[in-house]
Amino acid sequence: MKSISILSMAVVFLFAACSDDDKSSKPAGYDPLEDYLTEAGLIPQDTLVDAGDYEFGISFRAAVPGNITAVVVKLPDNETNIRITIWDAETETVLRTETVSTVKAHKEKTMSIDPLPLEADHDYMITFNSDDWYDFEREDGEPVVYPIEAGPISVLGYSYFTGVAQSFPNSPQDTYYAGNLSFLFKVLPD
Repeated sequence: MKSISILSMAVVFLFAACSDDDKSSKPAGYDPLEDYLTEAGLIPQDTLVDAGDYEFGISFRAAVPGNITAVVVKLPDNETNIRITIWDAETETVLRTETVSTVKAHKEKTMSIDPLPLEADHDYMITFNSDDWYDFEREDGEPVVYPIEAGPISVLGYSYFTGVAQSFPNSPQDTYYAGNLSFLFKVLPD
């Protein structure tokens, strides 16, 4: 009986160790979000749930060629089927649409994707559609001055589009960042 209890505890521990938000199991790659928020001076201000539907995210440029290998999202509410879009920001066309099947409230979810090649010095955008998000602002209330250097990624701005349509965000904002969406970028070898 004692060996069954130990075996049961080991199985429970194994499943807990393999959870979706276990950062040690994150695929390799650079996530620019933390550096962007830090360098821009953006800090959490509010949590919004069921606050209206928006397509929103950041535009960015890679300093070197590489691949997006995963998308990363964190929301303040449980959600299913989160649409994430990666755009060619220069032509405002969709390069890739990914769907994250489930996101648990306040838990970061990383989903590996087929590698999406990025060219150096080309403008892209990553967005998601949601009615839940975290709001970040500067403590001094001043606007963010773009671009923000975040490792091999330059964040060029934040923008949104109101509604559920998969439409290119056309309302740039420099006084806040809403969301918690990012990606993993893997630099190509020389």
